[in-house]
Amino acid sequence: MGGRQSPLTSAVSPERLATLIPAHNLLNLKPGSNVVVLAMQIPRFLFLPIALLALYGCASTPSPSSASLRVKASDTTASKAADTAVSMLGKPYKYGGNTPTGFDCSGLVHYSYSRVGVDVSRDTRTLKTQTSLTNASDLRRGDLLFFDQEGQKSSHVGIFIGDGRFVHAPSTGGKVRTEKLDAKYWQKHFVEARRV
Repeated sequence: MGGRQSPLTSAVSPERLATLIPAHNLLNLKPGSNVVVLAMQIPRFLFLPIALLALYGCASTPSPSSASLRVKASDTTASKAADTAVSMLGKPYKYGGNTPTGFDCSGLVHYSYSRVGVDVSRDTRTLKTQTSLTNASDLRRGDLLFFDQEGQKSSHVGIFIGDGRFVHAPSTGGKVRTEKLDAKYWQKHFVEARRV
């Protein structure tokens, strides 16, 4: 090693480094092995992609398996969530919004259920994994209705409020409002109903 130590190896004593370097097989590394030694065993051209993958895991959002635990609400609780959504009628649409100052579709669902103590996701994809498929002919107040919009499957969600109607935050420039599920537009774009 000569008199100069590499900045990568300065944290490890030469004696310790000598005991770790022979472990060229990554499978032989023991818990507690120094990460610097691991980095030294990786060919230079692979180091950057592996380091970026490791950092990506730190910066990404939780995986669907950890973020999408099933949630369940009683009929009474789901009905109260629907009441909360109805009380937001007339509030403006706001992309990414989840407060009465402005809602997007999943923000309205999240807000309405959180007000009754049920923690649901803020995005339609995860909402689908947190809830159970239910038959559209057996809807209860508070069920979630998923729709296709702009060619994206299940990209819009509303809350069933009974009597064939649902409440939702429609789109930019719109306000939280109710719609009839049997309207031609909504029938054409309806994907499925899911129960919290």
